[in-house]
Amino acid sequence: MKGFNSLRNALIATVASVFLLSAAHADDSLKMELTANKVVKNAEGKVTYLPVRTAPAGTVIQYKATYTNTVKQNINDLAVTLPIPANMTFTGDAMPTTAQASIDGKNYANMPLMRKVDGKLVKIPFSEYRTLRWDIKLLPANKSAAVALNTIVD
Repeated sequence: MKGFNSLRNALIATVASVFLLSAAHADDSLKMELTANKVVKNAEGKVTYLPVRTAPAGTVIQYKATYTNTVKQNINDLAVTLPIPANMTFTGDAMPTTAQASIDGKNYANMPLMRKVDGKLVKIPFSEYRTLRWDIKLLPANKSAAVALNTIVD
């Protein structure tokens, strides 16, 4: 049940962020579809994605958001974000790999995130990542772009 609540909370948070994004595009020129899929590798290492509603601890879940430009003109300089749900840990896998990460949802930097500890730069654990952001420079008219991140159910 914990996995289900995490999936539901992620969907709510993402829908809320898309609502804000849609408000910026008041003409409804941008549509977003979010999917949550279990990531399954077979013996040969081939990855498949299966729809998921509930997931036990240790399950890898991919959240994928597909943004579609629904008008006849390009959208330029679009920033999209996906939150990492509570009770989930980011795996470090993002598509496209150009994603920036944040531990506070406000300040973003290229991955891996770093901090100073005892005067030395060290990597911030993925468990502290809260949000990823992608900058889509150009979303052509009537085209789509997808972003995704993988998480593990805690």
